[in-house]
Amino acid sequence: MAACSRRMSEGRDVTRVMQPLVKPLATYQAYRIEKTSTNRLVVVFDPLAEGVSFIHCVEIWDEGGAQPPNMHENAEEIFFILKGEAVAHCDGQSFALRAGDSFLAPRGKTHQIVNTGPGRLYALCTMIPNDGFAELIRQGVPAELDDEDVAVLRRLDR
Repeated sequence: MAACSRRMSEGRDVTRVMQPLVKPLATYQAYRIEKTSTNRLVVVFDPLAEGVSFIHCVEIWDEGGAQPPNMHENAEEIFFILKGEAVAHCDGQSFALRAGDSFLAPRGKTHQIVNTGPGRLYALCTMIPNDGFAELIRQGVPAELDDEDVAVLRRLDR
C-alpha cells in the first residue's frame, strides 16, 4: 500500500502519493561539509534525491571530532546514537550520550556534539523539515565509507 503525505505548496495543501523507498548501503553518499571537518554525513534519504521534506543520514565523527556549533532556525534535528560516546551541548546545557541514547536539538537553539569516546561515534540524524541541510551537505566534499564504517552499519541490520 502506498504511503500518503501532505505538504504545503504555494499556500495550498497538496496530497501526493509516495511509493515505498528502499536504498541499499552501497548507494549511500558520504560528505564532509568542509575539507577539514572531523565528521562525515552519509545521506540516506533527502529532498534532493527522493523528494521528501526531511533529511535522514548517518553522521560519523572521527575520534575526538566535533561538528561546529550550529543552529537551524526552522527545523528540529534528532540524533540517535548507534555506537560510541559523546557530549551534546545545547542552550547552555551539556548531556552525556552513548549507544541507545537520543538527543533532540530544538529549532533556533545552538547545538554541538563532541565525540568523547575512544574510536568513532555513529548516529542516525534526521532534520525535520530539511531547512536547506541537504543542500549544504551535498555542496561539501565527497567522502568515502571505509571498512570500519561499513562493518558498523552492516552490524545494525542483524
